[in-house]
Amino acid sequence: MIPYVHEFLTNQSVQHMFIVLNQTDRYRFNRASLINVGWFEADRLACDYICMHDVDILPLNPTLNYSYPGKGIVKHVSAGKYHPIKRYDYQKFIGGVLILTMEDFRQVDGMSNKYWGWGLEDDEFYLRLKEANMTDTIVRPHNLTSDRTNTFMHIHDGKKRKRDYERSAQQKKMSRRRDRISGLHSVKYTLRGRSFLHFDSVNASVLHVDLYCDLEWTPFCLSSKAQQ
Repeated sequence: MIPYVHEFLTNQSVQHMFIVLNQTDRYRFNRASLINVGWFEADRLACDYICMHDVDILPLNPTLNYSYPGKGIVKHVSAGKYHPIKRYDYQKFIGGVLILTMEDFRQVDGMSNKYWGWGLEDDEFYLRLKEANMTDTIVRPHNLTSDRTNTFMHIHDGKKRKRDYERSAQQKKMSRRRDRISGLHSVKYTLRGRSFLHFDSVNASVLHVDLYCDLEWTPFCLSSKAQQ
């Protein structure tokens, strides 16, 4: 993925760095918390904006715009009508590839840390943007010459790499609520180490991270099997 996206961004004259977050603890995958950790690393590197990019989609249409969004502007590059998975074509969908300034991400207090397992963290982030009056400034691609079959390439193999969709009753109840407790300000983690991925034309920084879980608040950070 990284060499391909590097070439794509270079062709757009977009200066960029790649930060890969590797979760190394015993808990379930937490994409939102990892993105919060990534923000702090990007801030350390003096980046001015952040692109939250799912690793299982690659941009194919060269007119997809990854450039600086501007303050108060949110770019949703993988708009629902162009996303390769049709069920994501709904108005509030902001997953896949989302771009905003470092300051705007900080202003909405980043993402909720309560989402263990796969899904729904983007929907909660949409509510944060809405409360900050930023949903009216979401910019999505339109009038592309491509469609959902050839705007992005979907490279996830669900049979080989099954995603963790497990939801306990408590987790289902919490997932649809706006989280006013956690966010960028409260993400807790231990940086276990750094490494680098080296490709012919680009390097990527890899952070090996242990996330913290409040077992009283979100006991479902452990799988049901691990809780037994």
